[in-house]
Amino acid sequence: MSDATSSTTGKRRVALGVSGGIACYKAAEILRRLQDRGFDVVVLMTPGARRFVTPLTFGALSGHKVYTDIFEGDNEGADFRGAFDHVFLAESTDLFLIAPATADCIARLARGIADDFLTTFHLAVRSPVVVAPAMNTRMWEHPAVQANVRTLVSRGARVIEPEAGEMACGTVGPGRLADVAAIVETVVSVLDRPRDLEGRTILVTAGPTFEDIDPVRYVGNRSSGRMGYAVARAVRQRGGEAVLVSGPTALEFDGAIRVRTTEEMREAVMDRVVGVDAVVKAAAPLDFRPRNPASGKIKKSAGLEVRFEPTPDILGELGRRKNGAVLVGFAADTERHREFALEKLRAKNLDLIVVNAASGPDSAFDSDTNRASLIDATGRSEDLPTMSKEDLAHRILDRVAELLRHD
Repeated sequence: MSDATSSTTGKRRVALGVSGGIACYKAAEILRRLQDRGFDVVVLMTPGARRFVTPLTFGALSGHKVYTDIFEGDNEGADFRGAFDHVFLAESTDLFLIAPATADCIARLARGIADDFLTTFHLAVRSPVVVAPAMNTRMWEHPAVQANVRTLVSRGARVIEPEAGEMACGTVGPGRLADVAAIVETVVSVLDRPRDLEGRTILVTAGPTFEDIDPVRYVGNRSSGRMGYAVARAVRQRGGEAVLVSGPTALEFDGAIRVRTTEEMREAVMDRVVGVDAVVKAAAPLDFRPRNPASGKIKKSAGLEVRFEPTPDILGELGRRKNGAVLVGFAADTERHREFALEKLRAKNLDLIVVNAASGPDSAFDSDTNRASLIDATGRSEDLPTMSKEDLAHRILDRVAELLRHD
């Protein structure tokens, strides 16, 4: 039975991609540590990686063929037995780990280039992807590299940040391959994460909305969009399809639908809500907008007096027409959090509400962490400790998946 078609051991399989950097030698230790944790490991190498470590090394350690080239056989291409190995291997892979991932490799992954076995396999695989970058500090900090990393993250990849330290070239700073133990623990945690949203479509909203006062001034709020983006990424990590409608933010998510005003967000949501399995409305659209925005810039000498009117109630409309979809709302208040959240849960016909503070040390705004409580329509409440928004996103989706199973 071919290595590419199945794991003959019955163990979960990790495809270990190795690209060409000085940290290649650490990939051998990663391989052994993964085996110690009970994984079957198959190695994919770029041409550059072969200049640092030979395929024979990884073949001896893994007990498997090492994949280095799309085409096997002679130089005339007469033997195509291996031409589909990237597809067959992808079907039997539970997780794809690239360690080390060089700047060049990350760029090709982000751009969907398929010019060797590793990058072609990346386009074929549907299992979780974990990327462990390693490169010179200046390269790691270059805007192009950071943009490519953000692209991979927006598609659901887990990127393990490199460590700071002394490089082989003598440079000191971030760029060293993360600790081997940390890489292995990340693989374990990602593989232990359920793929319970496969075949499900989740509509997520994120960020603020802006409403114009005049052509150069507007009103908005402090929402960064991080929570909604974390939920959308988590949906993809759990095998689901994430449809993200985002207000103005500096964050990136592949395929996000960008809007600016509350009405634009409402239209984008209502155009896409039919047929989805759940809606997680993490956005914080404005409740009020200027009634009569000025057509020209208001001069400072004229003073400024603005009258407001209510904006559309997107969550309320979703509650009235959710048609069996699970509906999750958020409540952020400066006081009486639980009381107001329960009122909102009932008034908007929600299945679950995420309650957090709008101010203070545990504020949900402008932070990478959040402290929240989850309350469902039955009154069941769960108080969560302060955690990253990524972890909170998965806790929310745990409850969404549970509600979907009980449909």
